[in-house]
Amino acid sequence: MEYTTEGHSLPSPSCGDGRKRNVCYYYDSGIANVDYGAEHVMVPRRVAMTHALVASYGLLPHMSRLRTRPATEDDLRAFHDDGYVRLLRDVTPDGYYHRHDNAIRERARACRVGVPDEDEEADGGHYDNPVIDGLWDYCLRYAGGSLAAARALVGGRSDIAINWSGGMHHACSGKASGFCYVNDIVLAIQELLKSFARVLYVDIDVHHGDGVEEHFKSDDRVMTVSFHRYDGDQYFFPGTGKAEDVGEGKGKYYTLNVPMKAGMDDALFLHVLFTPIMDTVMKRFRPDAVVLQCGADSLYGDRLGGFNLSVRGHAACVSYLRSCNLPLLLLGGGGYTINHVASCWCYETAVAVGKEKEIPDDIPHHGYEHYYRDQGYKLHYPVPKKTGIKKEDVEKIQQDAHRNLYMLNTPPPTSSVVYHQPSRSDAIDDKALYDEEYNGKSKRHREDDDPMERLHRLCGKADAINFFTDLGKKEMKKNNNYPIRPDSSNQTRPTSKD
Repeated sequence: MEYTTEGHSLPSPSCGDGRKRNVCYYYDSGIANVDYGAEHVMVPRRVAMTHALVASYGLLPHMSRLRTRPATEDDLRAFHDDGYVRLLRDVTPDGYYHRHDNAIRERARACRVGVPDEDEEADGGHYDNPVIDGLWDYCLRYAGGSLAAARALVGGRSDIAINWSGGMHHACSGKASGFCYVNDIVLAIQELLKSFARVLYVDIDVHHGDGVEEHFKSDDRVMTVSFHRYDGDQYFFPGTGKAEDVGEGKGKYYTLNVPMKAGMDDALFLHVLFTPIMDTVMKRFRPDAVVLQCGADSLYGDRLGGFNLSVRGHAACVSYLRSCNLPLLLLGGGGYTINHVASCWCYETAVAVGKEKEIPDDIPHHGYEHYYRDQGYKLHYPVPKKTGIKKEDVEKIQQDAHRNLYMLNTPPPTSSVVYHQPSRSDAIDDKALYDEEYNGKSKRHREDDDPMERLHRLCGKADAINFFTDLGKKEMKKNNNYPIRPDSSNQTRPTSKD
C-alpha cells in the first residue's frame, strides 16, 4: 500500500522542485565495530548495513557528505554532568571487569553503566548499558554526527540532515539508559536553538523518548511529541509517556505523549493518529526546525517492539515532515532486527532525497546482502494485515492528544525565517563541515567506508558469510576431527538477477 503524505509539499527556498531537497548525510565507519556483547540486542553494525544499502542503491551522489568529526568533551558537557562525562571517558572493560577497580565500579553503578556482580540482583538498566571496548570513542562519534547535522541545518546549505547512528533518546544528564550513553538528540536540539526560535521534536521509536522529554519538559521553545508503546501496569520500557504527562511550568502542554498498545498497524497509526495529530501540532506550535527520531523498533518483526508498521508506513512519517518545508534533522534510534532496520533507514534516505519511487524492491548485490535472505532479498518485506486493536480505542487516543493540544497557546509569529541564515559571528564554516572531496561513486571511498565492500569485490558474487563459514569448518575438521553436518542454511542467493 502507498501512503501519500505530500499534501504540504512546496518547492523549498533552495530547490525549485517540490520533490527535491538539499540533503546532507553523516556516516562514521568507526561505529560499525562497536560491540555491546554477544547476547546484547543492540548491534551498531546496522548503521554500516544501512550505509552499504544506501550506497548500493546509488543514493550517495544525491547527498552532500558531512565530514567525520567526533564531538568534544566540552560538547557533551553542554548537557551531561561533568562527573558522568568523566566516567564515560575513564571506564574500560579491563578496569571494570578484570582489575576490579572498586572506585570506577561504584561510579559506573551510580550512573547505571556496567553489569552487576553475580551475587547482586540483576537490574535491567545495568544489563542494558555494558562497559564496552571503545565506549568513549563511540559516544563521541555518534554525538559528533548529530551535532554536525544540526550545524548543517543552521548553516542553511542543507534542507535535510541525516545521521542514522544518532537518536539515543533515553540517556539522561547523569546516567545511561536503554542502550544510550550520550543523548545526542538533546545536544543537537540545543545547537538548533542557537539559531531557531522553536524546535519540534518528534519520536516514532516504539519506546518513549523519555530522556529528551525530561530535559525539555519546562521549555516552551521545544515541543516534544512521542508516539510510543505504553502498556500501563504491564511494564514496557521505560514505563513512562502517559497521555497525562504534558510538561510543566513554561513548558506545560509543550509535551505531547501518544501512548499505544502492541499491534499498531500502518492504517491506524498513520490515518487515525500520526497525520491528524501532526497537522494540529504544526498549526499550533509553528516550529522553525524539526528533529525526527526514526527508531525502527516500531517496525513489524522487531525483536523487542511489538508493533506492526511496514517500512513504507514508517517512512510515511519522514515524508510528512519533509513535506512541511522546514529544516529537518533525521536520526536513528532503536531497531533490533538489523536487516529490517537497514531496509527502513535506506528507504527513508530515498524519501529524503525524493527518490523513493525510483529504487527497485530487489536488494542489490553488495557485501551485506546475505542478511536479507529471510525477507526474500526485498527492501519491503510482508507485514500481516490483521491487528487486534479496535479503531474506537485508537480514536480515543487521538481525542486525548487533541484535548492536550488545544490547551497549547498558539505562539506568535517570530522573525526567524523558514531557512535561517546565521549572523557573521556564528556563521558555519562549510569547508570544515562538508567533505567536498567525497565521491559517492568512487570505489575507493565506498571501501574506505566499509571493508565489507572490499571483501564483496574480492569475492565477486560469493556470499562472504558462507565463504568464512566453510573455511572455518574446514579448519575445525582438520584440527579437531570436527564432524561436518549438512547445513541447509548455507543456501546462496540466486544469481539470475546479475
